[in-house]
Order: sequence, then C-alpha cells, then structure tokens
Amino acid sequence: MTGESAGAAKPAPATDRALPPVLLALTLTTGLIDAASYLGLGHVFTANMTGNVVLLGFGLANAGGLPVLAPLISLGAFLLGAAIGGRLAIGIADEHKRILLIGVASEIALLALAAVFAYAVRIQINSASAYAIITIIALAMGLRNAIVRKLAIPDMTTTVLTMTLTGLAADAAATPARIGASPRRLSVVAAMLVGAMLGALLEKQNLGLPLAVAAGAGATSFGAYVLGHGRWPDNSTQRRSSSS
Repeated sequence: MTGESAGAAKPAPATDRALPPVLLALTLTTGLIDAASYLGLGHVFTANMTGNVVLLGFGLANAGGLPVLAPLISLGAFLLGAAIGGRLAIGIADEHKRILLIGVASEIALLALAAVFAYAVRIQINSASAYAIITIIALAMGLRNAIVRKLAIPDMTTTVLTMTLTGLAADAAATPARIGASPRRLSVVAAMLVGAMLGALLEKQNLGLPLAVAAGAGATSFGAYVLGHGRWPDNSTQRRSSSS
C-alpha cells in the first residue's frame, strides 16, 4: 500500500476554495490569448488545441486558405509545454500550492515575454516572428493545462468549454429545477466569452495588448491567491498530515 500511494499522485483537494477564482481568471486569459493568436497571428489557436487540430485538418485539405505550419508549430510547442508541466505536476498531491506557483509564474513570464516581443517587433503573419510568438504562447498553455489537469477542479479546465456546456444543458434537461443553479459553469462560459471579446478589441490596437492584459490578469489573481494563503505550507507538515 505504501508503494502504491507513493507512486501515484492524487489531484489537489477540491476543498481549496481559493483555487476556482484563479482558474476562472485563467479562463478569461484563454479568451484573450486565442483572440490574439487567431486574429493577429494567422488563424491559429495557441490555447484551444481542439480548434487547432480542426484548423490543421482544413489546412491540410487546402481549404479556405488556412495555414498548415502555424498550427503544427502551436501543437508541437503545446505538447512540449504539457510534457514539462506533467513532470512538474508529479508531486502535486503533496505540494500543489508550490507547483501551482511555479506553473502560473512560468506562464505569466512567457506571456509577458510574448507581449514585449509583439510590441518590439513588427509581426507579420507567416513570418518567423509570428511563429516565435506562437511557440512562446503555446508552450505556456501546454504547461498550464498539464497542471490544471492534475488539480482536477470540476468544470474548470480553463481552455475548453465543450463538456461544461454539455453539463449545463444535460443537467438542466434531466432536472429542470437546476436551471440557473450552476454558477461555476456559467461563470466559466462568461469568463471565456468576455476574454475573447476583450482580446478582439485590444488586438485591433496592438497584438501585444491582449497578451499583456492576460499576463496581468494571471499575475493579479494568483497574487491574491498567495496573499490569501499567507505563507506556503511546510512540506514536512503536509507529509505528516497526509500520512496520518
């Protein structure tokens, strides 16, 4: 039994009530990020890989003039980020706050780097500079998704809404009295919608703007999370409490 528990990390406990607001803010940034990438970097997603795979299929079919290289780069960078995040998240059951700190801080740094790069360099679609920004953002999103997956907070994947919308409709049909009784699901949908709308408006001004706002939103929400928890818990204390 000892070997089994040591070999498999469990998700962070859903009783951490400070986590959903952080994940909600990250959902908002997904809308900002995909608005910037799709509208400003040439019909490519850097957060929503489902849409990216579909766009890649269209591009391979030479339909609609859609690109092939950009979504391939995005997918590759995302997978690399997810691999890094997966290694980082191995110990998330015992140290989920520290791992979340490292993951979100890395994402914020990468988004800030992409924003600075977008301001400093004139970005043209299908150029090396555009591919560089796609790589940076998709790497950040892969890292985030791997860690959020390990946290396993219900209805808060931060990058996709398909199952969230399915849950809203299916639960409402099964139990009509529950219509409107899913504030978390509704807030997630609203956050991504608002993020996408805001990102589209900001991208008209400069590609770096939605990326900078996304980095700022992530930093603000996670700063509030850290302050709300005070100091990080001692590892030895966590191990003693989990073993008891």
